[in-house]
Amino acid sequence: KTAMRIVEIMKVMEARHPVVMATRVSAEESAEIQAALPQATYFEMARICAIQPSVPLAIRPGKLSILTAGTADLPVAEEAAVTAELCGFQVTRLWDVGVAGIHRLLSNRHVIDQSDVLIVAAGMEGALPSVVAGLVDCPVVAVPTSVGYGASFNGLAPLLTMLNSCATGIG
Repeated sequence: KTAMRIVEIMKVMEARHPVVMATRVSAEESAEIQAALPQATYFEMARICAIQPSVPLAIRPGKLSILTAGTADLPVAEEAAVTAELCGFQVTRLWDVGVAGIHRLLSNRHVIDQSDVLIVAAGMEGALPSVVAGLVDCPVVAVPTSVGYGASFNGLAPLLTMLNSCATGIG
């Protein structure tokens, strides 16, 4: 969609909803959107342009943690984190805790164990969600990313790994 089309949509939605988001927005598009809607905020890493209520939403119950295997997964993970925060959830971020340095994951076990839901983004071979799901008894949302190096085949390899996981609780 063009920036001006996004502006039209956001204006209509703002009258009906306390939070309005446009995702996958470039910095250039966000500048055009913010010129027309100065109340909009741009979250650069997440690539989200949003209109938020003047009074923050009530905090929703539950502990949501978002993990990434590597730093290349950050834009996808930040998109999930900002979306959750705009919807009223408190989010804990654990970046770069992939299986290549599993000590980074295990040193954050207390955060993982206290979470009610985990969103786990991974590219390359996509092993992190399976490892995490083997450690916890809460739902794990596995998110394959199309970034990374090696033979990830633009996200196909991590997707297949996540679909074939034998760990319970993965969606």
